[in-house]
Amino acid sequence: MRIGIDIDGVLTNVIRYACDYGSKYFFEKYGELDININAWSLKDMFGVSDEEDKECWLSLVKNYSINEPARPFAAEIIKKMREENNEIYIITARSASKWDDEDGEMNHILTQWLKNNHIQYDKLIISNDKLEMCKKYHINIMVEDKTENINSISTELPVICFHENHNKNLNGKNIYRAYSWYDVYYKYLLIKEDVYHEKN
Repeated sequence: MRIGIDIDGVLTNVIRYACDYGSKYFFEKYGELDININAWSLKDMFGVSDEEDKECWLSLVKNYSINEPARPFAAEIIKKMREENNEIYIITARSASKWDDEDGEMNHILTQWLKNNHIQYDKLIISNDKLEMCKKYHINIMVEDKTENINSISTELPVICFHENHNKNLNGKNIYRAYSWYDVYYKYLLIKEDVYHEKN
């Protein structure tokens, strides 16, 4: 099987990072906070403008991209999946949209981060259109946290929804909720069993 895996929110806990570091940034700027922990973006989490969202993220993204660790057991489970003859496709929308990246620094940081965190993979894909990439590369299962991506991808293939507050009400056909990386592995086994029964 080919398994697609998102980075931000799946391999990392980007929401916790955004809340912790965004709180410091906006408290120091305004002296008060009103945090919506059910939000996905800094804009919605702190009730700020698009420009303030971008300014804050630009001040945080390099530290986050280099130093934020992978979630517990992510590397272990991905290694196990590859040992079971699955191909791992890292599919991320992380790009230059909020990053001055004319020299490709983000791509270098990203590949180095994967190496430093022992994340094994067969291909790294950077794209905002994850459904299109899933179809193009014949992905069988996608592990994702962003609601819009889960809704679109699940119309075509099973999605393991990595639980966050912003996606807590999401459910439907082809959506399997997971709360940890060992739970991701368990849901992968359930999906694999369902596919096997459908074919036999």
